[in-house]
Amino acid sequence: MTDTREPETRPEGISDYKGPAGGWGALGAVARTVREQMKASPDTRALLQMNQPDGFDCPGCAWPDPKHTSSFEFCENGAKAVTWEATVKRVDPEFFARHSATELWSWSDHQLEDAGRLTEPLRYDPETDHYVPITWDEAYARAGTVMRALAHADQAEFYCSGRASNEAAFLYQLFAREFGTNNFPDCSNMCHEGTSVGLPKSIGIGKGTVTLEDFDHADAVFCIGHNPGTNHPRMLGTLAAVSKRGAPIVVANPMRERGLERFKSPQHPTEMLTPFSTPLASAYHQVRIGGDMAMLKGMMKALFAMDDARGDVLDHAFIAEHTEGIDALRADIEGTSWHWIETQSRLTREAIESMAETFAAADSVIICYGMGITQHRHGTQNVQAIANLLLLRGQFGKPGAGICPLRGHSNVQGDRTVGITELPAEDMLQRLDAAFGIASPRHHGHNAVEALTAMRAGHSKALISLGGNLAVAMPDPEACFAAVRGLDLSVNILTKFNRTCLLTAKETLVLPCLGRTELDVQQAGPQWVTVEDSMSMVHASKGKLKAPGPMVRSEPAIVAGLAKAALPHTQVDWDAMVADYDRIRDKIEAVYPDFRDFNLRVREPGGFRLTIGPSTRIWKTPSGKAQFLTHPRSEEPGEQPLLLTTIRSHDQYNTTIYGLDDRYRGVTGRRDVIFANEVDIAMLGLTEGDRVDVETPGGRRLEGFTLVRHAIARGSLAAYYPEANCLIPLEDCDHASGTPAYKSIPVTLSAVG
Repeated sequence: MTDTREPETRPEGISDYKGPAGGWGALGAVARTVREQMKASPDTRALLQMNQPDGFDCPGCAWPDPKHTSSFEFCENGAKAVTWEATVKRVDPEFFARHSATELWSWSDHQLEDAGRLTEPLRYDPETDHYVPITWDEAYARAGTVMRALAHADQAEFYCSGRASNEAAFLYQLFAREFGTNNFPDCSNMCHEGTSVGLPKSIGIGKGTVTLEDFDHADAVFCIGHNPGTNHPRMLGTLAAVSKRGAPIVVANPMRERGLERFKSPQHPTEMLTPFSTPLASAYHQVRIGGDMAMLKGMMKALFAMDDARGDVLDHAFIAEHTEGIDALRADIEGTSWHWIETQSRLTREAIESMAETFAAADSVIICYGMGITQHRHGTQNVQAIANLLLLRGQFGKPGAGICPLRGHSNVQGDRTVGITELPAEDMLQRLDAAFGIASPRHHGHNAVEALTAMRAGHSKALISLGGNLAVAMPDPEACFAAVRGLDLSVNILTKFNRTCLLTAKETLVLPCLGRTELDVQQAGPQWVTVEDSMSMVHASKGKLKAPGPMVRSEPAIVAGLAKAALPHTQVDWDAMVADYDRIRDKIEAVYPDFRDFNLRVREPGGFRLTIGPSTRIWKTPSGKAQFLTHPRSEEPGEQPLLLTTIRSHDQYNTTIYGLDDRYRGVTGRRDVIFANEVDIAMLGLTEGDRVDVETPGGRRLEGFTLVRHAIARGSLAAYYPEANCLIPLEDCDHASGTPAYKSIPVTLSAVG
């Protein structure tokens, strides 16, 4: 019988993606980005040096490598990150002579970075409205003049991107502290600060507790609030191995994401030549945006009930020996109704109880989570609720068990380890002062929200950015853009030009740095750096490619040059450390005892793992025990608004837009879309393809976006970051961690016109 139905018409650039994550689509995307960015360059061999024992660490995500000795260990988005950095395109002085700052402001974020690599130091000339080349000495002198003229040290903000190496980040925090401030707005403030703040109170350390090998022993893996197919694609191989040996993978995420459903590894030829792919999620629960706490409380409620009935569900011996606070937690859970849990999570009691049954049946469980947990007003509490759930069954300190926060950037965790924090510990400051003969400030500094707030108010006057695109990454772009434009000094240390560079202060400098793929030669010869992955492994990264120009300098060299200019009476021998990075590592070892024998151990294949107390059931809390932390919620569920979450596209990494496609969600050539549940669309009297305006209760608007139906939880919407950042006030954040509430924005929709 012939099917005479009309084919479904979807909006322009929108289709149904039917393939797996990975597969031929990933190989094709790698081939295209290599062709577009590197053309016929012999440096395409860089892809074969990524994540190799004598090569460089991927500048993308922080997912670990198998002992950093794999034969072919990179993913599609890692390849994009490398080709984006190793591009043959250049933005040299001739480029800036042709294009004024006013013209460049009209370019898209994709166009700005796609123009190519920076080759020489630049300053903005307000008389001509162009960026003009200057010497390094002049750049340092100009920055130093403004820094020395500040009324006090806390008028300076030191922003650090997660891509900086341990060596560069250590020198950077040393510069700021000798200068006299702890103002460290950091990219971690915008993503996993809830982990850094919340977990120490629960288990004594603000990091994950598992290793990559633990996934080989886990009886169940729970994935909550993350999308590995786009944000940490090499995790897909690990999840596929878990699935193939029969362990359940339970997913809780508002959106259906192909990278949590099925995967075909592009690195396995035999798999690529078959029509089959590896199923990932054994159960997929579409929790409503912001409903994670309710879901987690529901799982705990089910576990308590099962233990009451059977007596063998909770690990009572572990709880008695290693924890405190169980009685208060139980009282809170028992006082939480199933009606509240189901209403807030939009999951049924039966679904949540099935999750708890899987959790209870597994001897060893890993819970992985991403920014779908942390980027909420109660993100820190969400993290602590996950810790509570694991503590109930003693899921720490044994193979195949623990908590796994999925850090995004490749060294964001390492930067925090070596001192990029606005809340420094006293013992660390004492060791830093002893190692360098300085007097570090003791008062707390600014996080990212506090820094932009101080800049907006005119209290902070200078911003130095070690990488990143701070003003674009933050919420409330109108306020943040004005804040940077009102500064006396803006210094941008970058591989590529971006929109934050165009926010011209009284003095604006753009300083080109080496990328991770590139050879770094100093006085003692070729140098290399170190990074820490999301599982606390520290290993070497050795760039091999030629720099994009002879004027490009390394991040440690640029930090040292700025420090000497700002601190004419410095106590630090900056030149000696830049000459030989082993000397930087010796100083890191002196300040951080966990880096004992740093230069020796990091030269071993795979490097070494930092000490993680909960892995051996050591809890560095005030009482020496892990803590069940209780978070009562007294509000009764009433009429709930639509909640919008910001998301990345597949052609994106943080604020870097590689292209305008989002393959796994079926989007091609556009980013002006709002994803919604088809039932919600109908109930609002709208139709897929309608152009809609999005408005918050405070009157913030995102106008003229196209409505697209998607498999997303009822009551939930999604739009791309950073386009939707305009909907979030700067002060709308988790007040425990300072993380902006990017993922729980109350909104209404209305048709345009």
